[in-house]
Amino acid sequence: QVQLVESGGGLVQAGGSLRLSCSASGRTLSSNAVGWFRQVPEKEREFVAAISWNGVRTYYADSVKGRFTISRDNAKNTVYLQMVSLKPEDTAVYYCALSYYSGNSKLSDRKFYDSWGQGTQVTVSS
Repeated sequence: QVQLVESGGGLVQAGGSLRLSCSASGRTLSSNAVGWFRQVPEKEREFVAAISWNGVRTYYADSVKGRFTISRDNAKNTVYLQMVSLKPEDTAVYYCALSYYSGNSKLSDRKFYDSWGQGTQVTVSS
């Protein structure tokens, strides 16, 4: 059973940067796509970014395209989300998740993920 742990969240001013990490234990991440999602109270969890198992393909929500970069280091069993030019509307709890889906076309859909971390809070002040 894989365990995912997010870290790197915090409080930052608008325009600032943060790098989130998603570390796995219990099994390797290297065979699976990994996604980042975020959620604010009373709203559904929304897709942020995803990366294929080998890091060749990346996908982003329109709202973060050009500002966020997802990457992975399979040797460290870790996936990263570099966030720059942060906006107050990026404030949320950020979750990483492991996809069981063998392809890439469904990675924006949270139904195709079956292992989730506990989340890390990102707060962007104006």
